Amino acid sequence: MRITLNLHAFKPASSRGAKRRATAALALAATLSLGLAACGNGDSDSSGGHGGHSNSDSSGSAESGADFNDSDVTFAQQMIPHHEQATEMAALAEGRTQNAEVLALAQQIADAQGPEIETMQGFLEDWGAEEVDHEGMDHEGMPGMDGMMSEEDMASLEDSSGSEFDEAFLTMMIEHHEGAIEMAETEQEDGENPEAVALAGQIVEDQTAEIATMQELLNS
Repeated sequence: MRITLNLHAFKPASSRGAKRRATAALALAATLSLGLAACGNGDSDSSGGHGGHSNSDSSGSAESGADFNDSDVTFAQQMIPHHEQATEMAALAEGRTQNAEVLALAQQIADAQGPEIETMQGFLEDWGAEEVDHEGMDHEGMPGMDGMMSEEDMASLEDSSGSEFDEAFLTMMIEHHEGAIEMAETEQEDGENPEAVALAGQIVEDQTAEIATMQELLNS
């Protein structure tokens, strides 16, 4: 918008008066021009501000948690009780074995799988899924949870000691680990969440190495 002031319309009574009127007219034109520019910039900033906020919200939504699918949820729901049983078995080693290597291995299993349980519990919370209550169920016959020990197995292990405990513990834990590896490999193939898939890969790597160690201990 252009404002035009006709300076010649001011009919001067004197040279000094004409100069004052011309100066006043120029000041008025500058003031109006700045006012209009400010209004224009305000509209632009307001529009741009809303656009920036919208973009920020969109970006935040895109970054708030990676995608996941049913396989990811099943993996966490089943691996949590699977890990919990492994830590229960590991806890039995204290006071029942005189073999330092078996005791160290049991501690290693507990140290690794305890934090992994917490990680998977966090996954389920982030995904709005609940842990499955497996209390009182026959773990050995639970679908998809290979390697789980029955209540009788756990009772037998608890009642053993010395070399008998070592052999039972190592034999059961190898079977338990093999089941966990199968579950983890299924997650690697079918899972979508990158963190869950990465955890599955770590489980496969760690427990494969532990199986080799346990087999060596059994053979010795």
